[in-house]
Amino acid sequence: MDSLIESVYSVPYCVLVTPNLKLKRPSWVKLPSAMTVYSIVLLSYFLVCGGIIYDVIIEPPAIGSTVDEHGHSRPVAFMPYRVNGQYIMEGLASSLLFTIGALGFVILDKTHNPSGPKLNRIFLISIGFAFIIVSFFTTWIFMRMKLPGYLQ
Repeated sequence: MDSLIESVYSVPYCVLVTPNLKLKRPSWVKLPSAMTVYSIVLLSYFLVCGGIIYDVIIEPPAIGSTVDEHGHSRPVAFMPYRVNGQYIMEGLASSLLFTIGALGFVILDKTHNPSGPKLNRIFLISIGFAFIIVSFFTTWIFMRMKLPGYLQ
């Protein structure tokens, strides 16, 4: 099967000849540092988890409002009873928690350096676990606010 596909793809190259180009990279183009690439990936993770694509397409309001039992309007950050809908602030808050949890795992990964001082490793392990635990339980609370009675 692979040889059949390869023979089909090689047919145009029997007639066409690929040019022998000697391209050089411009001297002003430099490779980005590892931390720059990590920052761009983390920012894109934050935006995608926050639902930026949904927000651009649907254009929901930043926050919503509800009327309490006394007839007063009060703001709400979560769109209740709608799993497939969100306010902008709800998406950003959830995305912040997902990113904090991911950073907790990154910090835990950095504790594997055996040459570092033991106190630093214990501190990093504590911070990493704290980030993961805070992120998990706060996301759980957000889910209970979004769907009351769901996780019981």
